[in-house]
Amino acid sequence: MPPRQSRRHHYSVYVVELSARVWDEPRFRKANPDYMLAKPCVYVGMTGLEPDLRFDKHKAGIQSNRFVFDYGVRLMPELYEMYNPMPYAGAQEMEVELAIGLREAGYGVWQA
Repeated sequence: MPPRQSRRHHYSVYVVELSARVWDEPRFRKANPDYMLAKPCVYVGMTGLEPDLRFDKHKAGIQSNRFVFDYGVRLMPELYEMYNPMPYAGAQEMEVELAIGLREAGYGVWQA
């Protein structure tokens, strides 16, 4: 059995690249008034699963965000791996902070 500390620190944030077609969605456009067209559109989430498994569930329609289901292309581990794993509260905070940081950097961001 793993030590208690590592059991509590099994949450992750993750970033999914979305197809540029998501920009045609009025709700996405409205949420990203400062989007820079050269940057990717992304979804930022948190999970208690491995990010790969969570992405697969999104694409299979299991507890899926519609934008990831319809437009999800791939995970972008270069934007999140350095933060994982973490405790639940840390993942909740990091999900919001990461989304804000990416939006400020010009990304088109959806964060549920």
